[in-house]
Amino acid sequence: MKNDFLKYQGQTTPHPLAIEISHANGSYIYDANGKKMLDFVAGVSANTLGHNHPKVTNAIKNQLDSYTHVMVYGEFIQKPQLELCKALAKTLPENLSSVYIVNSGTEATEGALKLAKRFTGRDEMIAAKNSYHGNTQGAMSVCGAEQQNRAFRPLVPGIKFIEFNNEANLAKITTKTAGVILETIQGGAGFIEPQNNYLTKVKQRCEEVGALLILDEIQTGIGRTGKFWGFENYNVIPDIIITGKGLGGGMPIGAFIASFEIMNCLKENPKLGHITTFGGHPVIASAGLATVKEITESNLIEETLRKEKLIRDKFKNHSAIKEIRGRGLMLALLVESPEIASKVILNCLDKGLILFWLLFEGSAIRITPPLTISDKEINEGCDLILNELNNL
Repeated sequence: MKNDFLKYQGQTTPHPLAIEISHANGSYIYDANGKKMLDFVAGVSANTLGHNHPKVTNAIKNQLDSYTHVMVYGEFIQKPQLELCKALAKTLPENLSSVYIVNSGTEATEGALKLAKRFTGRDEMIAAKNSYHGNTQGAMSVCGAEQQNRAFRPLVPGIKFIEFNNEANLAKITTKTAGVILETIQGGAGFIEPQNNYLTKVKQRCEEVGALLILDEIQTGIGRTGKFWGFENYNVIPDIIITGKGLGGGMPIGAFIASFEIMNCLKENPKLGHITTFGGHPVIASAGLATVKEITESNLIEETLRKEKLIRDKFKNHSAIKEIRGRGLMLALLVESPEIASKVILNCLDKGLILFWLLFEGSAIRITPPLTISDKEINEGCDLILNELNNL
């Protein structure tokens, strides 16, 4: 099957892991040979509740028995869509009440960028160097990694870049700026948290010049950082939120969220200012609603911080670990070099532990397990990593 995979399926890298999957359940993925692999990545922060969670699976099956796609987004009243929008609004400050569901985090980025331009009447966007918001034309235009972008230029014009956590750069946000788009925690750059009330200061600058603050919560949202939304950790309320990944409980989804006033400008002048055929698909929305309910009605969020401490304690004072970055169950182990990171990741995979890389920080080892992971599984996985670190 590997030969067919390489021949018929479009590839993203010269060296895919190319593991043939049989099934997955809880915190484990099983390959076609029956090998059991502990998942410390969660589909890159997407499987919030692990694999094949019964509440998500049952929600999908129940909705399949009722109806699937019936109409393009926004025309018919479909209970799964509406209930998911309401459930998300309940997790947010009162003004952030209007939710537009799409098919991925990247699509949510595209919608948020259009929304900021449409509402302000401006065309300049500010983004951060080494940021990542998706890989389509508009989303890539606000990704500050030239090594990725240069092969696809020209991209969307009117983008300026600042350094994350550099307060002096905030002067670049002016009355020409429609919006500032930032990851709440920089992901691909190495799980870099905002420092010294940085996001608060960005929001203040946006308010001074009439620009909108867009926070990308695609990785940090849905409980992963010890709050339902990552921005709740940093004393800031954005104007527009982007979400995706973990929202679907393993299903493809995204959404951008704003106030009714801001979102309302997409519906006229022109009409159909942003449209999607499959956005808010009732089966996917049912999975998202089940995920949000499980996270908000359980102790998973508070447990995330306790599990973070458990992981940090396993690696503290280890000479091979230069730094542990991130918050909650969005963590990265920084080692001496990309070669060491790759050696640990690949050796652990051989021994039944799934780890992964970060986009732009080669010396990082990603640890983003399902929020449902047990203490026993955390200890099991960390011990495998420690064994590899001790044998370097």
